[in-house]
Amino acid sequence: MTKHLLPIEAIAAKLDLPEALYERRSAISAKLSLDLLDDPALNRQGKLILVTATTPTVSGEGKTVTSIGLVQGLEKIGKRAIITSREPSLGPVFGMKGGAAGGGRSQVEPADKINLHFHGDFHAITSAHNLLSALIDSHLFHGNELNLDPAAITWPRALDMNDRALRSITVSVTPADKRQRDGSNRSSGFLITAASEIMAILSLTESREDLRARLARIVIGADRSGEPVTAGDLGATGPMMALLAEAVQPNLVQTTEGTPALVHCGPFANIAHGTSSVISQKMGLKLADYVVNETGFASDLGFAKYMDLVMPSSGIRPALAVLVTTAQSVRNQGEGSLVSGFANLAKHIAIVRGFRLPVVVAINRFPQDTEEDLAALKEFCEANGASFALSEAFAKGGEGAADLARKVVEVLEANPHVEPSTTYQSSDSAREKIASVARNIYGADAVEFTPQAEENLARFARWGFGELPVCIAKTQYSLSDNPKLMGAPTGWTLHITDVALSAGAGFLVVISGAMMLMPGLPKTSRALAIDVDANGEITGMS
Repeated sequence: MTKHLLPIEAIAAKLDLPEALYERRSAISAKLSLDLLDDPALNRQGKLILVTATTPTVSGEGKTVTSIGLVQGLEKIGKRAIITSREPSLGPVFGMKGGAAGGGRSQVEPADKINLHFHGDFHAITSAHNLLSALIDSHLFHGNELNLDPAAITWPRALDMNDRALRSITVSVTPADKRQRDGSNRSSGFLITAASEIMAILSLTESREDLRARLARIVIGADRSGEPVTAGDLGATGPMMALLAEAVQPNLVQTTEGTPALVHCGPFANIAHGTSSVISQKMGLKLADYVVNETGFASDLGFAKYMDLVMPSSGIRPALAVLVTTAQSVRNQGEGSLVSGFANLAKHIAIVRGFRLPVVVAINRFPQDTEEDLAALKEFCEANGASFALSEAFAKGGEGAADLARKVVEVLEANPHVEPSTTYQSSDSAREKIASVARNIYGADAVEFTPQAEENLARFARWGFGELPVCIAKTQYSLSDNPKLMGAPTGWTLHITDVALSAGAGFLVVISGAMMLMPGLPKTSRALAIDVDANGEITGMS
């Protein structure tokens, strides 16, 4: 498929990007120089469009396809546009959901490479994470000068693969008849790379200097007096910077139709904040008039986290949200009834409006959709005063999303002075922030904390982190913390099972329900269908 793509120089030319500001990695891909951020000649001051969705089914609702189709559609109607997209994780690629480069006539290319190793960014993040893990255990072995409490070390290992067998492990296994050292037979575990704090840090950082400061602030555990110990205390910042030296640079590629695309970082939205890097978004806003940025899963997850975490941290202010929905999603949330599922669509429209953003509903057409179902979705949007457009990006590419692009531009031009808001105030306590999200976003009546969650909240407040933003890890299949509770449930309680500190990223990870930071493979994984043909071409990826 690469023979149909434009050379990377042609993509750079579309953006008036000087040769000095990008580093060619292949005929069709490049890394962007961070000098671009300070170049006064590149300053288009574009508008950021966030793409979110209603509660998805297991197979997804085509949000990535719609995002790519929208940026292609904007180019079709004569606008300078770019998409800022996340890098896929190998977990879903080989698990249940599959690749995350779009599909049909709306993909980011080269899709197979992007879905796999790409420019090595995920490998660099995994390596930096595990280097810190190795340095911790080496420090324990060689005398433990920082007086680390082995039982209070919180930094795990990371792997970019769904592997449930690694959730809980024992490290530094030492036979009972051997001399015991600090950290012998210590309990630990793995999380998936997309849930690593280093992934979150790289996604939120704004410069190399900021990256260095954030890495140094990572809290790896506590010493025996109960005080926090950081990666900076361990002297780990420099070598992690070396591993991340190129990974911090966004990747320039293109869509199936040759529209510019920036692909960078890949935090999950159900267990992290779920969007592409701040650096790539800021670059996009300097290069194009419209920047399309997907936020993971539904509006209660990636979108809400963008508004409450990314926007205050970065200063980037979105201008509009596109809410992707499908007949199958709405019907699934209505437990078979399209009409009953409208409550879920209404709730997601209300979530976006609650942040004072204009919303356009993108009805993503699937081949099996009936005209009656599509008409019912349109009528519901009209009755609720929501702008909408049909999208057929998978089958028709940019042409199939041109109506959506025109509607987005129309609503943007009708709302030139948007003042987006947040769910809570920065000065609120962590408990107040959690309660605000539970009540105003999820629709919960109450919040309950386990003793472990209570203990960790108290410890982090004592350490000075009590007013950090919260990143709630929650199922993507329901507005509640119960994946089987459909629609827009009320009268339920959000159960907080644990709280972890991401001091470098600048937020608290609040774990609800049965969420885990290391997924497992399904009984029949997509990995079993992936292969390489006689010509060396990868098959079964999409």
